[in-house]
Amino acid sequence: MHSYTFSEAKQNFSAVLDQAKKEGKVHISGPDGQSFMLTPVSSEKSPLDIPGIDLNLTSEEIVDYVRASRERY
Repeated sequence: MHSYTFSEAKQNFSAVLDQAKKEGKVHISGPDGQSFMLTPVSSEKSPLDIPGIDLNLTSEEIVDYVRASRERY
């Protein structure tokens, strides 16, 4: 785990965030002796969660298209 002073973290904030993403957490020492732990927050959304497209098709039409495509091969 990497440790930074407050002024180092402030000057190199982008690098600090990259380090936290890479290692999981970063320690920052405040000027008044306080101590902080910076950790990345994991996304709750799945990368496969995409909006659907409304094609106004019935389930029967979809099944017919799938069957037709299978017959071609």
